[in-house]
Amino acid sequence: MVIAVLATALLSAAPARADDISATARGVVRVVTIAIVDDEVVGFGHGSGFAVAPNRIVTNAHVVELLARYPGNVVIGIVPSEGSKSYQGKVIALDTVHDLALIEFTGKPIPTTAIYTGPVDEGSMVTALGYPGNVDMATAKSAVDYIHPLSPIRSEGVFSGRRQMSGTAVLLHTAQIARGNSGGPLLDPCGRVIGVNSAITRGEEGDSSFGFAIANSELTAFLIRAKQPYAAVGTPCTSIADIDKVDAQAEAKAAALADGARRDAAGKALVARDAAWIAARDAADRHRENVMAIATLLLVLGAMAIGAGGLLDAQALRRGAIWAWGVGALMMVGAVVLFLLRPTGTPMLATPSETAKIDSPVAPMSSRAPLGKLVCHLVPERSRVVSSATTDTVIDWGKAGCMNGRTQYAENGSKWDRILVPAQEQTVSVLQFDPATRSYVTTRYFLGSDQMEDIRKIRAQVTLKACSPDEAGRANLASQQAAIRTSLPARPNEKIVYQCEAAQAGGPPASAVPVE
Repeated sequence: MVIAVLATALLSAAPARADDISATARGVVRVVTIAIVDDEVVGFGHGSGFAVAPNRIVTNAHVVELLARYPGNVVIGIVPSEGSKSYQGKVIALDTVHDLALIEFTGKPIPTTAIYTGPVDEGSMVTALGYPGNVDMATAKSAVDYIHPLSPIRSEGVFSGRRQMSGTAVLLHTAQIARGNSGGPLLDPCGRVIGVNSAITRGEEGDSSFGFAIANSELTAFLIRAKQPYAAVGTPCTSIADIDKVDAQAEAKAAALADGARRDAAGKALVARDAAWIAARDAADRHRENVMAIATLLLVLGAMAIGAGGLLDAQALRRGAIWAWGVGALMMVGAVVLFLLRPTGTPMLATPSETAKIDSPVAPMSSRAPLGKLVCHLVPERSRVVSSATTDTVIDWGKAGCMNGRTQYAENGSKWDRILVPAQEQTVSVLQFDPATRSYVTTRYFLGSDQMEDIRKIRAQVTLKACSPDEAGRANLASQQAAIRTSLPARPNEKIVYQCEAAQAGGPPASAVPVE
């Protein structure tokens, strides 16, 4: 009976807001345990948890303690923060010493959370997400309300330091938590998991209450022992506004360097043009002087031949005189012809293409020109990494915005964009490549299920997917992507900037860039 209720409860969850904490809230769940003996409910408990894989949930071991008391008679329900269904789960790894458990469920994939593995500074802001029991007691009308998908409750505080509790490393914090928060995540300002909430101190006679969260180091060690892969990020948390400011400055600098390189190339072309003109002019002058010298020599030789003919005629050598006069006349005529046809001294280039190279400086490279294979490296100071991998990316940039020979990008000024809207994952990615600066930027928006459904409807209107030389088709793609942009939040959750350079021969294939 209870199992049927768990499987058929249908209520819509409240849509998550477009911020880092709400993005993580998509992967936070309520964990409900019900012990049934002889068709009678003999035990009930609930806590919180979060996804480390699309179908794997981390929670506290004490949240599922009914398993030890009623072995084989406990139903575990996983209630997502969004959607309309709950799912049945089973514990696949348990560590009672460090109070951690890993639950596997079958159902719609849940957005995963990332674990922050870097240092946490004392006094930094933290946020707890979960389902505190005192809120449920105040708002729930019946036990059925515990299995209705609802967004988790957030509470904020500060990190107060690391402690040891029963041999387990814990984080002490001031975010308000209560029974039911157990197993829920403790987050840094970027929405990354730094601990698993597990206990609270009770304030007496005005004493302040503190929360304890199992440290991220204990969590990652548990996942490694359970052979469960997880997303880990070690870069410090920075605001997207600060990153945008740094990135804008870096982009302006890169554009200036690219323009400077173009101007330098144009300057070198001008120098080469002047050198070519001087060389051509000198060659023309030399050629003209050589022709004039030959003409002068023929004239002198012709005059000497005619003079020799006169001497031969005076000696009655008539036949020889005639030959001498003929040769002399021919030489003098040749000299006159050479003089009249002498070069003007104007430089002459070998071919029309060379003339064109000299007459016009180097123009900037067209944004539609192919660049071939490029290796793109992360630029940490320009990036805000929340959960994505940051390994080097290899791309193959073809003619007119063709990425890797199969994905068409749309022109956006001198840059090229492509928006990816996956069918399952609740993330929209905007990919942008700038051929001039060779920068490749991925911005990602972590959205709620309702927002994703709206954007998928717009995405369904996009018909151009494969690379195409059709300019009208690319213009239509740009218009359709502009419609998707209007549905996105003002700022992304994640921004990853790469700087690309020509790939070495024999490098890895271009397979790291996501495609549709």
